[in-house]
Formats: sequence, C-alpha cells, structure tokens
Amino acid sequence: MNDQPLLVIIDAANVVGSVPDGWWRDRRGAAERLRDRLARDGLPGHEGPVELVLVVEGAAKGVESVPGVRVVEAPGSGDDRIVEVVTEAGDRPVLVVTADRELRRRVTESGAEVAGPRTVRGPS
Repeated sequence: MNDQPLLVIIDAANVVGSVPDGWWRDRRGAAERLRDRLARDGLPGHEGPVELVLVVEGAAKGVESVPGVRVVEAPGSGDDRIVEVVTEAGDRPVLVVTADRELRRRVTESGAEVAGPRTVRGPS
C-alpha cells in the first residue's frame, strides 16, 4: 500500500489564466499570488497530507518555492514538464489541476487523476 501523501501538480499558466483578473500584465506576479494562496490554504476540501507542486513556464519563470509549495520551472512546454513530474511520481497518487484537455488526456494515460482550476482557485 502506498502511504505517500497525494501529489498535487498545478498547471500554473492554466489556473492563473482561468480568471480574467489582469494576470497577463504580470504573469510572474500572478503565479506568485497563486503560490502564496496554495501555501496558505493547501488543497481546499482535501483531508490529509498533500505535496503541492506548481509548474511555471515562460514569463512566470523565476517564481521561488516556499514552505508548502515546490515550484518547478518548465524549460520548454509546461505541459511536457507536468507529464514528466507525473511520470517521476511512480505509483504514488497524483492529482493534476488543469483545464487543458490535451494535458488531461496525457496525464490520465500516465495514471493521474485530474481536476479543474476551481479546485485551487478558491473564492475570487
């Protein structure tokens, strides 16, 4: 039996982009706000321990990890990096947070569960 905490991989670009709040003017700042909310709130509605991984790409690069949230930079495609993190997780339980249909297909083929951005967005 696998007793590792749930690995939650968040597609930062997709989650940040799910709400038209001006994020496009400061992509890195928007990713940092998401990271800070995740560090404060964890995974709403989930009981038990989780490991939160925020995958950033492009203009959001340079966001640092904080206690409770590990930030992973994608050297190229964020989707490709997310699939790699899922694969690296082996047999531990994984939840990928994204609305990207193609990414959802790719990670479920690797055994991950998927959830939409509202899972971590919380109240706006």
